[in-house]
Order: sequence, then structure tokens, then C-alpha cells
Amino acid sequence: MRYLNCLNPISKRGTDSLSESYALTEELDRADGVLVRSKDMKELVLPKRVLAVARAGAGVNNIPLMRYAEEGVVVFNTPGANANSVKELVLCALVMASRNVLSAANWLRTLSPEEEIQKAAEQGKKKFVGSEIRGKSLGVIGLGAIGAEVANAASSLGMIVYGYDPYLSVNGAWRLSREIRHASSLAELCEKSDFISLHVPLTEKNPGLIGEKEIRSMKDGVILLNFSRDKLVDERAMDRALREGKVRCYFSDFANPVSMGMEHAVITPHLGASTEEAEENCAVMAVKELMDYIDNGNIRNSVNYPDCDMGICQSRERIALLHKNIPNMLGQITAVLARREINIENMLNRGGGGFAYTLLDLGKPVEESDVRELEAIEGIIRFRLVSENKGA
Repeated sequence: MRYLNCLNPISKRGTDSLSESYALTEELDRADGVLVRSKDMKELVLPKRVLAVARAGAGVNNIPLMRYAEEGVVVFNTPGANANSVKELVLCALVMASRNVLSAANWLRTLSPEEEIQKAAEQGKKKFVGSEIRGKSLGVIGLGAIGAEVANAASSLGMIVYGYDPYLSVNGAWRLSREIRHASSLAELCEKSDFISLHVPLTEKNPGLIGEKEIRSMKDGVILLNFSRDKLVDERAMDRALREGKVRCYFSDFANPVSMGMEHAVITPHLGASTEEAEENCAVMAVKELMDYIDNGNIRNSVNYPDCDMGICQSRERIALLHKNIPNMLGQITAVLARREINIENMLNRGGGGFAYTLLDLGKPVEESDVRELEAIEGIIRFRLVSENKGA
């Protein structure tokens, strides 16, 4: 039996998708895998038994990725599982901001009950004249699963859409409508857009991605939507731009002391993925990722190790090695197996950044002495006999 621990409540649809060889445990020391949503894991030391962590969502800034990689713990996220949920809220924000919906609704509630409400509303509505989005330009920064959906939906509503993503993959490009226009730089996107929507992950390198320089290059009266992370925007610079009228509205899904004090800002309590459907989709995807890794050694949607997928484990023996991405690792691994005359029936090796992963299907089982020799290779972080998990 294999065990998963939930650090946060996870949708029952996800936990119900566990196979018969899995069960939930409240004891972290018994867990082979961990499911998490928002709990801060930065100071959490995982037991050596834990093989992987799956975040039921896209953002992973609550997880110490590099430290866990060094410890041989693979971290997964669930890109795309909440894409539709976030897309719908972005479109909602786009229209609400352009039509001054919240400002108008809040103004109505300031009227005295003794006044002739209908007459006052008709007279006062001219203060909240907005603009239609059709024919306006939207700049989408980041064209991953969510950004692509936002871009395509906005284009279908008649907007002129510019996309900027220097890391756009071939598969990501295929997701985009042919109507989406390419911005060669962030500066070009800022200059051309009436609305701008952020859809990039927060990393150590990009806090303040939208700062004084970027704001100055934007059109007067631009509307900025931030459903990624608050720290991607220099919010003190944004506060000044709102007070000066350079930015018409800042719509952010992240409440903090700075954003809550801004004029002409709409702040929501991180509602982007807060739908039943998104929570279910993320939970199911996270559970499947953990089971596939534990049962078959496959890595899909990891954020600290490269993806590596050899399908269902059907061989006599499958071994998995997490290791540093350094020269001659494969040569050393295969040399150990060759000395024992163990035939390699299938092999896959992937490297990325400082870490790499190797899966090998073998013609006969390794012995304990082989395991010790493989583990002793400099740069090996974790050795695992995957086929041992089958039928457990």
C-alpha cells in the first residue's frame, strides 16, 4: 500500500481518483507523496520516505523547489487545470474595468434612501461612461495555458490581441489563434495595448516586471489586469500612476497593504481558480501525476526536474535515478549494469538546469550490490527501484 498526505483540504473528486493500492494518511512520516495547495512549505523538512510533492494549482512559490530537488523530491504542478476558471474571471475583469461597473454600483449605494433613486441614477450615470472592448487592443504577457486561453477568447470578442512570451514553446504556439499578433518585446506590447493582462509565473528574476519604465511606455488611460502574482508589478509605481491618471484602472487578484490603499484599483481575494470545477480538475491532475511517478517513474509537469515519460512499467525491472546534470553520468550508470551483464531494454534520460533524470528498463533484476554501486556514483541524488511498487 502507498500513502499520500494532504497538507491542505483537497477536492474529494481528486482523492476519490486514487487507485486501490493507495490510501490517505495524516502522518507525514508514512507518506510516499504529498498533496498541497496554499500551505507554506519553505521551512518544512520532508521525511526521506517522501518521493514527490504535487501542488494542486499552477503557482509553486510556496514550495522550496531547489532544496527539494537537492533532496531528490520531485515537485509537480497542474498547468492548465484551472485555465478556464482564470480566463473567465479575466474576461469579467476586462469588461467590469472598461465599463466602470464597480465604481457605478458603489456610487449608487451612497445615495440617500430619501432621494428619488431612479432619477438620481439617470442623472449620475454620465460620470461612469465607459468604453467597449471590441476593437480595442489587449496585450497578453505570457502565453502559457491561461494566457493562450485569454488571448483566444479576447480575439473572438473582437479585440486586437498582442502576445509577448520569449519562452513560448512549439506546443504553446499551436494553441494560439492565428489572429494573435506577436509583440517582439515587452516595450512594444506596452506601447500598443489599451488593456494589459499578466500571465507569467513569479520567479526570483522577475519581481517588478511591470515597473516605472514599463508604465511610462504605456498608453494614457491603460487598464492593467494582474491575475498572476502581486510582486510582478511594482505596486508603489502603480499607485502613483493611478493617482496621476496614467493608468485608468488596476485590477488585481491579490490583496496586500499597498494594493488595498490604491485609488481606482479593484482588488479581489485571489478568486482566479476559486471555482468548484478548477479545484476538482487540479486535484485530479495532481493525484494522477503522483501515482504515475510513484508507480511508473514518469515525470510530467515537474517544476524542479525535467519531464521524462516511458509509459506504464511493464518490464521485469525499472530503475529511476535522480541526479546532477553533469558529464558522464550515463556512462557511469550503464558501466555498472554492463559489468553485471544486465541488458538495458529501454532508456530515457532528460536534463534541465542543474538536475537530470534517467529511467531504465532492464532485462533482469539488479542486486543489492548493484544498487550500492549506483548510489555511490558522485552526483546521484536518489536511486529508486520502480518495479518494486507494482502490486504493492
